[in-house]
Amino acid sequence: MLSPEAPLLEVRGLVRRYGRTTVLDGIDLTLGAGEALLVLGPNGAGKSTLLRTLAGLARPDRGTVRLAGAGVTESRRRVGYLAHDSLLYDELTVEENLRFAARLQGPVDDAAIGRALEVGELSAQRDRLVRHLSRGQAQRTALVRALLHGPDLLLLDEPYTSLDSASAASLTLFLQSCIARGRTLILVGHHVEEGWEAVTRVAALARGKWILETPRPDSALETKARYLEALRG
Repeated sequence: MLSPEAPLLEVRGLVRRYGRTTVLDGIDLTLGAGEALLVLGPNGAGKSTLLRTLAGLARPDRGTVRLAGAGVTESRRRVGYLAHDSLLYDELTVEENLRFAARLQGPVDDAAIGRALEVGELSAQRDRLVRHLSRGQAQRTALVRALLHGPDLLLLDEPYTSLDSASAASLTLFLQSCIARGRTLILVGHHVEEGWEAVTRVAALARGKWILETPRPDSALETKARYLEALRG
């Protein structure tokens, strides 16, 4: 079980089923403020289901999810969630997408919009339609949109998909800045190298269970070897 001294997120005995299929089978997880967990696993391992359940978008069949001591339903505003599909509106500009998302949370704070654009290095793109952005720019737009309401926990479903090396490096720096501000991250991916410099812990899911849980070792190659061995086990 992952166990920092001052947990922000506590998950105990989490079970999630779809029909007769058990997707998550007794998951325990504890993370503290400023920690970042990389969750690996093959397709169908339950990674996206884990994020959706932590975000309060899927109800667990058994077990508990608590954020800063409160249930996930009561704490939903403290969670930022980026799905595999960013769900940005292609025919709106970057700023319009952010304003629309902010309006769903309450009154629009112009200063907060400006800060989000600066943090995401998107000020120069604020008036560009999303459909004209690069993949990296669109991903940063989706990320700052998820951060607009100041969540403590940020859940990211395969954010490195289709990014070139420069955009991936920029995303890693962005995630490091989030962690430096005390946010807790859970990052789902397929490859050990994704966000390696930003994460503090590594875990792997298979058959609905953790097959690997560890503080991030110094070597990504060592971790990859351990992960592949655990998958074969």
